[in-house]
Parts: sequence; structure tokens; C-alpha cells
Amino acid sequence: MSSAAFDWGPRLAGGPLFIGILNLTPDSFSDGGRYLAPEAALAQAQRLVAAGAGMLDLGAESTRPGSAPVSEDTEWERLAPVLARLRTELPDTPLSLDTRHATVATRGLEAGIAVLNDVTGFSDPAMLDLARSTPCGLIAMRSRVADGYLQMPPYDDPTPRRADAAFAELRVVRDRLCLAGVPDARILLDPGFGFGTTYQEDLALWQALPELPGALGWPGDHVCVGISRKRFLAARAGTPGLAPALRDPLTAAAHAEALGWGFRVFRTHAIVAPGQPL
Repeated sequence: MSSAAFDWGPRLAGGPLFIGILNLTPDSFSDGGRYLAPEAALAQAQRLVAAGAGMLDLGAESTRPGSAPVSEDTEWERLAPVLARLRTELPDTPLSLDTRHATVATRGLEAGIAVLNDVTGFSDPAMLDLARSTPCGLIAMRSRVADGYLQMPPYDDPTPRRADAAFAELRVVRDRLCLAGVPDARILLDPGFGFGTTYQEDLALWQALPELPGALGWPGDHVCVGISRKRFLAARAGTPGLAPALRDPLTAAAHAEALGWGFRVFRTHAIVAPGQPL
């Protein structure tokens, strides 16, 4: 890994940054099992890059609702062969690693990973130490964890919600990294749609998203919007039963909405330009 400190700024010049999601799990909510084999993963990575992805995000532990943690050895066994192929075949494409385990993160950094993406917001002291002591980029997400499990309440709970709690949790993530001495230029914050939230809270969070930069004192172009194929989009459109793989037009519309609010980084399963067929 380069010793130069990662800086998101130059990567945001000239337009939005799409971070293509590459799921290396058998049980992800969207496309679990499709890209476990290195050849399949490479082909999907090449499709994402050809469509406009400026970075790829590899994940080998599912964080879908109800998923169980996997061992760090299993996670790395899924990652290692794909990572090796990508470094050979797509050497100019920076890679992000979606993990909450310090051992896996360390191995990934040694193998050429440029960014660590932690859905628990670097709450584990070992992950925070890596964030502080290495020059990599960071994506830090707000979520709700108890006893090592991501908390997922009944999504259709009709109780009205506000965005205040999610904003406060994201503020804690921001402060954790900043107090550890990590430069702002290395950090993207992710509001964490669907992680410990109900539909009502996701809706409130989405509606309040334009207010997030001011509420956190954090620039909108250093926020990663991870809304791709989320059940929130299907529910908001009045089609809650719509399969994840059919939600790409809803994702593209949400990206356009967020772009209008000043957000420029999107973690996504597919990149659909206006008028482009799926």
C-alpha cells in the first residue's frame, strides 16, 4: 500500500463517483452467490468499470437483514482469490473493502486495498486503530449493533419517525474518527439506510438528507449515499414486493435526486445513465 495519505478530493473532480458493489457472499440480499467464483467476480467487476464505476467495493460477509456473522478466515477465503484477479486484470481501479474485522482489513491493505468500508463506523478499537495508523481512505457507516449482530427491526413498523436519532449516531461516527486524529480528507460518512431503521425512519432520513451537511458540519461531497436496491426504494414507490434486481431504475432516480442536493458519491450495484436501457 502506498504511504501517501488517501484524499477523496481529487477523486470527486469532474462528476459523481460511483463505487461499484461486488458481493462475494452466498447470501447477500441483492445478488448473493452470483459472484463467488473469481471468474464471475472479475466479469462483473469489468462490467461495473465499463459502465462508469470509479472504484469497486468488495464484501465477503453479508449484512442483509437476519444475516449471521462469518469467521474472519471464511471472509478472507472468499476475498483473496478475487482480490488477486482484480489487482492483475484491473490494476488502475482502486478497491474498497467492506469489512468490520481488523484481521481481514489488515490483509486487504497488504494486498492493495485503498479504502476500508466499515458498516459499524469503526466502532471496534482494532478497526479504529487501523483507521488512525494507516493512510487508507475510509467509508464509515452509521448502524445499530448489539452482541455482535446488526440490529434489524420490523421494517414495516408504522410508528412515525424522525431523522434525529440517525443524525446523532452519524455524528458519533464522525467524532470517533476525528478525535482519533484521522484527517477529514480521508473520510466519507454513510448515513446507513436500512441498518437498524424502519421504513418510516428511512423515509424521514431521506427527506432530511439535504439538511445533513449543515447538521453535521460535514461537506455533502464527503457523504457516501448507499441507497442501491434498498427495500426503502421499493416501499417508497408503492411496490414493496419488487425484487432487488429490478430496483435499478428506482436507484438511478434516487441518485439523481441526491445529486440535485449536492451529494456526489454513490455506492451502487449498477450504474444506469439517463436513458440507458437496463
